[in-house]
Amino acid sequence: MNFQDWYKLFYEQILNTSLVEWFAVGFGVSEVLLARKNSIWLYPTGIISILLSMFLLLNVKLYAEMLLSIYYLIMSVYGWVIWKKRKIEGENQVSWSTNNELTIAVLISVVGFFVFYFVLRNHTDSDVPLLDAFVSSTAWAGMWLLAKRKIENWIFLNVSNIVAIPLLFHKKLPLMACLTTFLFVVAIFGFIDWKKIIGKRKLRTI
Repeated sequence: MNFQDWYKLFYEQILNTSLVEWFAVGFGVSEVLLARKNSIWLYPTGIISILLSMFLLLNVKLYAEMLLSIYYLIMSVYGWVIWKKRKIEGENQVSWSTNNELTIAVLISVVGFFVFYFVLRNHTDSDVPLLDAFVSSTAWAGMWLLAKRKIENWIFLNVSNIVAIPLLFHKKLPLMACLTTFLFVVAIFGFIDWKKIIGKRKLRTI
Protein backbone atom coordinates (compact mmCIF):
# COMPACT_ATOMS: atom_id res chain seq x y z
CA MET A 1 0.00 0.00 0.00
CA ASN A 2 1.53 3.33 -1.08
CA PHE A 3 1.26 6.71 0.64
CA GLN A 4 -1.83 7.78 -1.33
CA ASP A 5 -3.65 4.61 -0.32
CA TRP A 6 -2.71 5.14 3.32
CA TYR A 7 -3.83 8.76 3.16
CA LYS A 8 -7.15 7.80 1.56
CA LEU A 9 -7.75 5.14 4.21
CA PHE A 10 -6.86 7.58 6.99
CA TYR A 11 -9.12 10.28 5.53
CA GLU A 12 -12.03 7.84 5.28
CA GLN A 13 -11.47 6.72 8.86
CA ILE A 14 -11.45 10.33 10.07
CA LEU A 15 -14.75 11.00 8.28
CA ASN A 16 -16.26 7.94 9.97
CA THR A 17 -14.87 8.77 13.41
CA SER A 18 -17.58 8.86 16.06
CA LEU A 19 -18.35 11.85 18.26
CA VAL A 20 -17.38 9.76 21.29
CA GLU A 21 -13.88 9.25 19.88
CA TRP A 22 -13.52 12.99 19.16
CA PHE A 23 -14.40 13.82 22.76
CA ALA A 24 -12.14 11.06 24.12
CA VAL A 25 -9.24 12.49 22.13
CA GLY A 26 -9.98 16.07 23.18
CA PHE A 27 -10.02 15.26 26.87
CA GLY A 28 -6.97 12.98 26.44
CA VAL A 29 -4.98 15.84 24.89
CA SER A 30 -5.98 18.11 27.78
CA GLU A 31 -4.97 15.46 30.31
CA VAL A 32 -1.44 14.98 29.01
CA LEU A 33 -0.81 18.73 28.70
CA LEU A 34 -1.91 19.17 32.32
CA ALA A 35 0.32 16.27 33.37
CA ARG A 36 3.27 17.93 31.69
CA LYS A 37 2.53 21.08 33.69
CA ASN A 38 2.38 18.98 36.86
CA SER A 39 -1.24 20.11 37.42
CA ILE A 40 -3.70 18.15 39.56
CA TRP A 41 -6.42 18.93 37.01
CA LEU A 42 -5.00 16.18 34.83
CA TYR A 43 -7.01 13.71 36.90
CA PRO A 44 -10.63 14.92 36.46
CA THR A 45 -9.90 15.60 32.79
CA GLY A 46 -8.34 12.17 32.41
CA ILE A 47 -11.26 10.42 34.08
CA ILE A 48 -13.64 11.76 31.43
CA SER A 49 -11.29 10.63 28.66
CA ILE A 50 -10.93 7.18 30.25
CA LEU A 51 -14.68 6.59 30.49
CA LEU A 52 -15.15 7.50 26.83
CA SER A 53 -12.18 5.36 25.77
CA MET A 54 -13.54 2.34 27.63
CA PHE A 55 -16.65 2.43 25.46
CA LEU A 56 -14.53 2.56 22.28
CA LEU A 57 -12.10 -0.18 23.27
CA LEU A 58 -14.87 -2.58 24.22
CA ASN A 59 -16.43 -2.17 20.79
CA VAL A 60 -13.20 -3.14 18.96
CA LYS A 61 -12.38 -6.07 21.29
CA LEU A 62 -9.19 -4.61 22.78
CA TYR A 63 -9.95 -6.31 26.07
CA ALA A 64 -6.59 -5.85 27.78
CA GLU A 65 -6.66 -2.15 26.99
CA MET A 66 -10.21 -2.09 28.32
CA LEU A 67 -8.92 -3.54 31.60
CA LEU A 68 -6.10 -1.02 31.40
CA SER A 69 -8.68 1.76 31.23
CA ILE A 70 -10.36 0.42 34.37
CA TYR A 71 -6.94 0.45 36.04
CA TYR A 72 -6.38 3.99 34.74
CA LEU A 73 -9.68 4.98 36.31
CA ILE A 74 -8.70 3.52 39.68
CA MET A 75 -5.20 5.04 39.55
CA SER A 76 -6.63 8.41 38.50
CA VAL A 77 -8.86 8.51 41.56
CA TYR A 78 -5.94 7.31 43.71
CA GLY A 79 -3.55 9.87 42.20
CA TRP A 80 -6.10 12.66 42.56
CA VAL A 81 -6.51 11.90 46.27
CA ILE A 82 -2.75 11.59 46.87
CA TRP A 83 -1.89 14.82 45.03
CA LYS A 84 -4.67 16.71 46.81
CA LYS A 85 -3.59 15.56 50.28
CA ARG A 86 -0.05 16.79 49.94
CA LYS A 87 0.42 20.21 51.46
CA ILE A 88 3.77 21.11 49.94
CA GLU A 89 4.26 22.67 46.50
CA GLY A 90 3.53 20.37 43.60
CA GLU A 91 6.95 20.87 42.04
CA ASN A 92 8.67 19.62 45.17
CA GLN A 93 6.88 16.30 44.88
CA VAL A 94 8.42 15.28 41.55
CA SER A 95 11.36 12.90 42.00
CA TRP A 96 13.37 10.02 40.56
CA SER A 97 12.23 6.53 41.49
CA THR A 98 14.09 4.53 44.12
CA ASN A 99 15.52 1.15 43.13
CA ASN A 100 12.64 -0.52 44.95
CA GLU A 101 10.04 1.53 43.04
CA LEU A 102 11.69 0.73 39.71
CA THR A 103 11.74 -2.95 40.59
CA ILE A 104 8.03 -2.84 41.35
CA ALA A 105 7.34 -1.03 38.05
CA VAL A 106 9.26 -3.65 36.08
CA LEU A 107 7.44 -6.46 37.91
CA ILE A 108 4.09 -4.83 37.12
CA SER A 109 5.10 -4.80 33.43
CA VAL A 110 6.43 -8.37 33.27
CA VAL A 111 3.85 -10.13 35.42
CA GLY A 112 1.06 -8.06 33.88
CA PHE A 113 2.18 -9.03 30.38
CA PHE A 114 2.07 -12.77 31.03
CA VAL A 115 -1.26 -12.57 32.85
CA PHE A 116 -2.85 -10.45 30.12
CA TYR A 117 -1.46 -12.62 27.33
CA PHE A 118 -2.67 -15.84 28.94
CA VAL A 119 -6.17 -14.47 29.49
CA LEU A 120 -6.43 -12.90 26.03
CA ARG A 121 -5.06 -15.98 24.25
CA ASN A 122 -7.19 -18.52 26.07
CA HIS A 123 -10.35 -16.75 27.17
CA THR A 124 -11.16 -14.05 24.59
CA ASP A 125 -11.54 -13.66 20.83
CA SER A 126 -8.74 -11.07 20.64
CA ASP A 127 -6.77 -11.21 17.39
CA VAL A 128 -3.82 -9.25 18.81
CA PRO A 129 -3.18 -10.77 22.27
CA LEU A 130 0.60 -10.23 22.25
CA LEU A 131 0.53 -6.52 21.39
CA ASP A 132 -2.55 -5.79 23.47
CA ALA A 133 -0.94 -7.42 26.51
CA PHE A 134 2.35 -5.53 26.04
CA VAL A 135 0.70 -2.11 25.63
CA SER A 136 -1.44 -2.61 28.69
CA SER A 137 1.18 -4.03 31.06
CA THR A 138 3.78 -1.31 30.42
CA ALA A 139 1.13 1.41 30.73
CA TRP A 140 0.02 -0.09 34.06
CA ALA A 141 3.52 0.48 35.40
CA GLY A 142 3.64 4.01 33.98
CA MET A 143 0.36 5.03 35.60
CA TRP A 144 1.51 3.67 38.96
CA LEU A 145 4.66 5.80 38.74
CA LEU A 146 2.64 8.85 37.62
CA ALA A 147 0.42 8.59 40.70
CA LYS A 148 3.60 8.65 42.81
CA ARG A 149 4.99 11.57 40.74
CA LYS A 150 8.05 9.63 39.62
CA ILE A 151 9.78 10.92 36.49
CA GLU A 152 10.24 7.43 35.03
CA ASN A 153 6.49 7.27 34.41
CA TRP A 154 7.13 9.03 31.09
CA ILE A 155 9.52 6.28 29.98
CA PHE A 156 7.13 3.42 30.74
CA LEU A 157 4.20 5.24 29.16
CA ASN A 158 6.18 5.90 25.99
CA VAL A 159 7.26 2.28 25.68
CA SER A 160 3.53 1.51 25.74
CA ASN A 161 2.66 4.34 23.34
CA ILE A 162 5.10 3.35 20.62
CA VAL A 163 3.47 -0.07 20.31
CA ALA A 164 -0.08 1.23 20.79
CA ILE A 165 0.10 3.61 17.80
CA PRO A 166 0.20 0.97 15.01
CA LEU A 167 -2.17 -1.24 17.01
CA LEU A 168 -4.84 1.47 17.12
CA PHE A 169 -4.47 2.14 13.38
CA HIS A 170 -4.87 -1.59 12.81
CA LYS A 171 -8.10 -1.47 14.83
CA LYS A 172 -9.34 1.48 12.74
CA LEU A 173 -9.28 4.02 15.55
CA PRO A 174 -7.34 6.75 13.71
CA LEU A 175 -8.01 9.59 16.14
CA MET A 176 -7.00 7.43 19.10
CA ALA A 177 -3.82 6.55 17.20
CA CYS A 178 -3.12 10.23 16.52
CA LEU A 179 -3.78 11.02 20.17
CA THR A 180 -1.31 8.34 21.21
CA THR A 181 1.27 9.78 18.80
CA PHE A 182 0.69 13.18 20.39
CA LEU A 183 1.05 11.62 23.85
CA PHE A 184 4.34 10.06 22.77
CA VAL A 185 5.76 13.46 21.78
CA VAL A 186 4.43 15.26 24.85
CA ALA A 187 5.79 12.53 27.13
CA ILE A 188 9.29 13.29 25.84
CA PHE A 189 8.88 16.94 26.79
CA GLY A 190 7.20 15.92 30.03
CA PHE A 191 10.29 13.95 31.00
CA ILE A 192 12.50 16.94 30.15
CA ASP A 193 10.28 19.37 32.11
CA TRP A 194 10.13 17.15 35.18
CA LYS A 195 13.90 16.69 35.04
CA LYS A 196 14.28 20.49 35.09
CA ILE A 197 11.97 20.68 38.12
CA ILE A 198 14.14 18.18 39.99
CA GLY A 199 17.27 20.07 38.94
CA LYS A 200 15.91 23.40 40.18
CA ARG A 201 15.02 21.86 43.53
CA LYS A 202 18.54 20.52 43.91
CA LEU A 203 19.99 23.96 43.16
CA ARG A 204 17.81 25.52 45.86
CA THR A 205 19.05 23.03 48.43
CA ILE A 206 22.73 23.70 47.70
